[in-house]
Amino acid sequence: MNNDEFKMLAQFRAYLRQFDYFSEQQCAEVGLTSQQYRALLTIKGHPGPDLIVITELAQRMMIKHNSAVGMVDRLVKEGLVRRRPSKEDRRCVGIELAPRGEQAFGRLVQVHRDELCRLSPGLGRCVNHFAKSVARA
Repeated sequence: MNNDEFKMLAQFRAYLRQFDYFSEQQCAEVGLTSQQYRALLTIKGHPGPDLIVITELAQRMMIKHNSAVGMVDRLVKEGLVRRRPSKEDRRCVGIELAPRGEQAFGRLVQVHRDELCRLSPGLGRCVNHFAKSVARA
């Protein structure tokens, strides 16, 4: 890598951190941590026909299973998510957003989307730069 590559990589990392910092601030305004927001996003964005289960939540968030259990316990206690037994297998418990979680999520997802739109020109330049580098290699 040459000096320009290092500068582009540093700029890309700065954009990621800028978005992460923005997210932390927005989440704090609604009384959530950024990890709790990521959990709500993972639950809401689950692609399966069934509700997401703790094991999959932990895998998708790249956290330990017991950490996911504790986080879901806290989110349930705060009224943001609820557990619901599977219709097919009563031993399996899925997780879904509760009305309060839907409300918090709805506000946060919109401001996150707006911030990504704001950052997208710079992020796009970085991604395109590295995509061209990969294509040349």
